[in-house]
Amino acid sequence: MPDARATAPPTAPGTVSPRTPVDLGVARSIAVAGRVLGPLVAQGAIVRRPRVTAWAERRQTDRTATAVLRGLRDEHGGAPVVLDLGPRRMVLPLHADDVGALLAGSPEPFSPASREKRAALRHFEPDAVLIQPSDRRPERRLLNEQALDTSEPVHRDAEALLAAVDRETQALTARVGTTGVLDWPAFAPAFWLIVRSVVLGAGARDDERVTDVIWALRQDANWAFLKPRRSRLRHELAERLRAYADRAEPGSLIARAAQSSAAPDPAGQVPQWLFAFDAAGAAVLRALAVAASRPVVRERLRSEAASGAAMQPYARGSVLESVRLWPTTFVVLRDATAPTVWGSRELSAGTGFAVVSAFVHRDPERLGFAHGFEPEAWLDGRADADWGLLPFSGGPVSCPGRNVVLLVAGRLLAGLAELDLAFPRARYLAHDPLPATFDHYGVRLLGR
Repeated sequence: MPDARATAPPTAPGTVSPRTPVDLGVARSIAVAGRVLGPLVAQGAIVRRPRVTAWAERRQTDRTATAVLRGLRDEHGGAPVVLDLGPRRMVLPLHADDVGALLAGSPEPFSPASREKRAALRHFEPDAVLIQPSDRRPERRLLNEQALDTSEPVHRDAEALLAAVDRETQALTARVGTTGVLDWPAFAPAFWLIVRSVVLGAGARDDERVTDVIWALRQDANWAFLKPRRSRLRHELAERLRAYADRAEPGSLIARAAQSSAAPDPAGQVPQWLFAFDAAGAAVLRALAVAASRPVVRERLRSEAASGAAMQPYARGSVLESVRLWPTTFVVLRDATAPTVWGSRELSAGTGFAVVSAFVHRDPERLGFAHGFEPEAWLDGRADADWGLLPFSGGPVSCPGRNVVLLVAGRLLAGLAELDLAFPRARYLAHDPLPATFDHYGVRLLGR
């Protein structure tokens, strides 16, 4: 489905936003960055660090961050705040309309290829559309949209894609039936069997090397500027993906990329697809923990799964709710490619913008369901109409893989909901408000 938010919210004539950004000064900028951005960086922007994510859950760091940002919004009447971080100036939008203006104004004058993002993603996906300059984006974006069927809720190869999901779900269900446990160590290997089959073809199902290599490069990417790039490992990844593109196994996403009319090397876009599916796995396991804690959710998922339909809206909405509540993209980054006027102030080209997802996703002033589990909001249009909800970003550069990821993840969630599982910490998820930070590595579901 195309992004429902096609245009920016109304602003004062001649400006990007009517709200004038407020400088916080050096000392306060450092304090805010430490409490808001510091825990997110520590957890790992590209690959989560298990020990740090466990610490973040114990400390409920997202709750602290959102409290800080809410205080700033109240203090400055909703105006964006500007962090002075030495050589870097970073603007934090605190109002959903400003978020909308930023997203609708991408890729020009707000480029998704921010300085930080380029430094991180060049470790493993230097040719991906996300970090390309504006003149190189269109053909790469076209390739992604054609291969991923961006405009379609059900991918044209859904039969083959969902067959891979069902096969691995049945195998995982059998193992859980034997062991009585579904946790991240049990879930992740099965999930990557699905992802490799869906993205690269059934012939890649057992190619653990390809995901091991990209995992190692993504760990390097966590350090962005601070770690040298491993060109030999990156070359190995590119060659492996190119071989799968040449094979173009029918029913795989890479085959559709190889058939695209766009010019770029199709293998260059695939690392981002693997990266995106990794986040979907975390969202599925968290949503499953909610379903195990709320019988009404579990029964709704089971009932929908019984229909056998490819498109399962409630399961899709449940995955989206999981990502809304516990964002897999901590911060949405943009860099201004030209001077932009915000209220009575002009911000120079090169200014950075950072939308803190946990803050805008759980704003009780805007959302009646801010801290609840409300898949229905994604079915009746409430969520899609809100510029502050960006589980797959929004506007012209929203994630082209949104629908195919939700198709696969929703099917997997519905299949696993058939298991009779209990979550030992169900008291934290059975009722609203739901915890602000939830470590997917720590999920442990038990057979009843």
